[in-house]
Amino acid sequence: MIREIITIDEEKCTGCGLCIPNCPEGALQVIDGKARLVSDLFCDGLGACIGHCPEGAITVEKREAEPYDERRVMANIVRQGAGTIAAHLKHLEDHGEDELLAVAKVVLEEKGITLDAAPESGSPAVCAAEAAAIGHTVCPGSISRQIARPPRPETASPIEAGVARPSELTHWPVQLHLIPAGAPWLKGRDLLLCADCVGYAAGDFHGQYLKGKALAIACPKLDSGLDVYLQKLTAIIENGGITSLDVLMMQVPCCRGLLHLAQRAAAAAQTKVPVRYTVVSIAGEVLETAQVC
Repeated sequence: MIREIITIDEEKCTGCGLCIPNCPEGALQVIDGKARLVSDLFCDGLGACIGHCPEGAITVEKREAEPYDERRVMANIVRQGAGTIAAHLKHLEDHGEDELLAVAKVVLEEKGITLDAAPESGSPAVCAAEAAAIGHTVCPGSISRQIARPPRPETASPIEAGVARPSELTHWPVQLHLIPAGAPWLKGRDLLLCADCVGYAAGDFHGQYLKGKALAIACPKLDSGLDVYLQKLTAIIENGGITSLDVLMMQVPCCRGLLHLAQRAAAAAQTKVPVRYTVVSIAGEVLETAQVC
């Protein structure tokens, strides 16, 4: 059938992966360093991913394509939780896709899923309830604080038999969404912007990468609010008083989105700082390191 469906300009696509989390239908993947439409069946042609491509590589065209399959899409979306389900239904409603919306709701009914269920763990409602229970006005996990670390001699053995390396973390929180742009522990520090997975792949993360630096963690593929990340990182560079920005990421293609985010923030900020990056393999080895600006 002839219908609207997205198309990707491979020459413009950098493989940053920013489009992937903005396609809950599961139609896109980064393959061989480029974003690809993996199946016509999963693309509704409504273009939710378009506004999240910084290179303008994604457009909508009319062409021969397999019919979109809302039932198969919902099988993907249900696994992603209530937030993604609600966003998908709103997406269909906003575009007047009443027939698809009806199919989606039937699938949810068949699976016994209701949107008025209890909020997911970590949601604002749950955080507010937890905070109130212990007498706080904000989520306890987002309270900014410094962590005192006694000075240690540089010659101290990192790991001895039965003795774990001490933590080098000097502040909380570390998730980029939660870090205040003007936090006092940012001033005069190098900021390590780290992909979530690196800490598990790098055998000596604290000693090799974190020591002496402030830390912010993020995932360019799975986290929501990437535009908020850009604004936050720009504000940190401009007003946080950091001296440099080091991006630490995995070798997987979607991780490049973190470096792209850092470069955009550095370009947008009035204050200029050096931006460096390091790529770590899934085996924990350093594959690449360079300064980009």
